[in-house]
Amino acid sequence: MEVNLADTSATEALGQALARSLPATVYRGAADGGAGPGAVVHLRGELGAGKTTCVRSLLRTLGVRGLVRSPTYTLVETYVLPALTCVHVDLYRLQSQTEVDELGLRDLAGPGCLMLVEWPEKGGAPLPPGDLDLSLRYAGDGRQAALRANTPVGIEWMTYLGRDTSLSSYVSNIT
Repeated sequence: MEVNLADTSATEALGQALARSLPATVYRGAADGGAGPGAVVHLRGELGAGKTTCVRSLLRTLGVRGLVRSPTYTLVETYVLPALTCVHVDLYRLQSQTEVDELGLRDLAGPGCLMLVEWPEKGGAPLPPGDLDLSLRYAGDGRQAALRANTPVGIEWMTYLGRDTSLSSYVSNIT
């Protein structure tokens, strides 16, 4: 799926739509009474392309209150919600896979967790694989977002996202 993002409001709309379309199976306390499988999103793009803006909007829509910081310096920010723990990670400043491994991201990911990873290309083997890849790039004065599902959870998420009519004016193609 490709989405045209003319401005910051459009990037925020994408984050909101991603939150609304998050499969219920990802949450703790899924219909079977257990924890859902969790999900990992890899966010790619140049500095200033809108990764943190999209994540901030997604987190707000899921119910995060208070300050939503960019984890550029803290590396990891965790937000605990009643049915889901959200972990926002920024790997931009890391120089090696050893540094990534020391963050213990594989221990944080899993049931009842939504992990949002900026700069995943710096993560290597210690990084949990992404269910969904979101790439943002400059397109004139705006941005272009490309989303790709990599797992059954990602496919389910993209299916729900494709049904979100709030994005219809932004979507340039659905594949």
